Amino acid sequence: MRKCRLVLAEDMEIVRKGLKALLLANPGYEVVGEASDGHMAVNLAGRMDPDVVLMDLSLPRMDGVEAIAEIKRRHPKIRILALTAHGKENYLTSAVQAGVDGYLLKNSPSEELFTAINAVAAGQSFFSREISAMLAQVCRQGNKGSDPLERLSKRERQVLKLAAKGKTNKDVAEAIFVSVKTVEKHKTNLKKKLGLRSSLELAAFCLENGLIDED
Repeated sequence: MRKCRLVLAEDMEIVRKGLKALLLANPGYEVVGEASDGHMAVNLAGRMDPDVVLMDLSLPRMDGVEAIAEIKRRHPKIRILALTAHGKENYLTSAVQAGVDGYLLKNSPSEELFTAINAVAAGQSFFSREISAMLAQVCRQGNKGSDPLERLSKRERQVLKLAAKGKTNKDVAEAIFVSVKTVEKHKTNLKKKLGLRSSLELAAFCLENGLIDED
């Protein structure tokens, strides 16, 4: 089975080495690069072509949010999971706006870290319940005054419901008998209609509106 290739971006060496040891104890992961600042993270992402970058947000020279945005600009297919001690809204929203694919706090259990890495590597978004609640609040504040679901077509609702359950674009396409490109177009329209900026915020919206638990 192919291993998940990871770049670790963390300025504290003892934390970085501990994280590396934790990951390498699992045969499913391979650490292909370590960065102690944002510039190094961007350069390593380009050179090593990892599946996932684990990104601290408090990095010297170039902070984590700037590094996320730069990696996504240069290499949009690389997935990025923020692994940070910062649980405040301003850090979260900045990371989401930069294009982060997942957000996890450093005090999370190791099992949740593995779950987050696997989800992000598979093309899904991941954020803990605590973080999702914060994102939901942001989305709620930005969508007051009307029921946003009323603005969606029947097909868009189908796509939203399936995406909320963690289905990939390919899974959604097969379920509703359309092309992957059509699914991507529907998702783009969904974000515009709902005033959302990323797949992460889209998932938070689904959680807030009870779509994830629907049959």
